Amino acid sequence: MNIEFIELKLQEIYAELEKEVMEILMDESLDKKQTNLRVKPLTSTKKILENALDSIKMVEKLAKEDLEK
Repeated sequence: MNIEFIELKLQEIYAELEKEVMEILMDESLDKKQTNLRVKPLTSTKKILENALDSIKMVEKLAKEDLEK
């Protein structure tokens, strides 16, 4: 499995998520509640992707350890 490739693609996704968050934060027509409601799913998505990457790395590490035995 190519972890570097996965990390690269996730970085691209993170950049897009950050753009969306910045657009929401810069939208002065939204009040604080609306802003939070729109940003929360994007923040959650990023956290889910980070956790998925951590899981992939752990599986890769365990697989390598098993091969060494």
